[in-house]
Amino acid sequence: MDFDSGISMSRYLVTAGVSSSLSPPLDEGMRVLYLLVEKYDSQIVEPEVSTMAAQAVEGAAVTALRSVFLRVRQAAEKSGRHADDVRVVAVSKTKPVSLIRQVYDAGHRCFGENYVQEFIEKAPQLPQDIDWHFIGHLQSNKAKSLIAAVPNLSMVQGVDNEKIANHLDRAVSSIGRKPLPVMVQVNTSEEISKSGIEPANCIELVKHVKFNCPNLLFSGLMTIGMPDYTSTPENFKALSRCRVEICKELGMPEKQCELSMGMSGDFELAIEMGSTNVRIGSTIFGPRDYSQKQQQQ
Repeated sequence: MDFDSGISMSRYLVTAGVSSSLSPPLDEGMRVLYLLVEKYDSQIVEPEVSTMAAQAVEGAAVTALRSVFLRVRQAAEKSGRHADDVRVVAVSKTKPVSLIRQVYDAGHRCFGENYVQEFIEKAPQLPQDIDWHFIGHLQSNKAKSLIAAVPNLSMVQGVDNEKIANHLDRAVSSIGRKPLPVMVQVNTSEEISKSGIEPANCIELVKHVKFNCPNLLFSGLMTIGMPDYTSTPENFKALSRCRVEICKELGMPEKQCELSMGMSGDFELAIEMGSTNVRIGSTIFGPRDYSQKQQQQ
């Protein structure tokens, strides 16, 4: 797979000072120049404008993003894959639009949100070429408002029952947009409090999405592990087994079924175990501030 929802992985690595041949890191001045080259379509940039570039990329989030892409590349290569095989979703829940814009201005285009109300308030304030992902459980009564408010919604990672699949299918149809890619969320840790279909039932839900929801495009499987990451290896193995069973049942190549697994604390292991989509939040944006969220509730 070659995910183009942000600038290419190789461009990020050049920006971070790492060449495709793993040469020594570039000095800070050259990092700045390379960022400008990428930002302005490879136009030649003179050294004296490096100060302007430094101002454009200052901030911990952009620095952290660069580090994440380097780590993604290293994990992908360790598993014999290319870094462009892995989509990095920068999960920006509870974070201000200004911070998201800073990461956007550094070249990233793929972002994720978890709360519908917050999502539909933020999205209109940001550029339309962002590839937005909704992540986690989506209440069926909010499907229509989400689809209507975020026309550049690229994927829903969190279809965990037929009811929400049906609501999303109708919502997409009602506004006449192209089929919406979705991932089926699987509760691989088997926690009662967690959303997601049980692994034993995921084939039937995938069949429902593929054959009964013409406005949805089944794109893969997603799982969220335990908060302390103690279930990490088994979660990933379980999701991989689900993919094997689904692809065998439906006669589809495994490359056509993405695996969304891995977050800030375990994304490198997830990539090594086959993840094609990692969801990175606090490692890029810093600790979450849920105080306003709690006040709203």
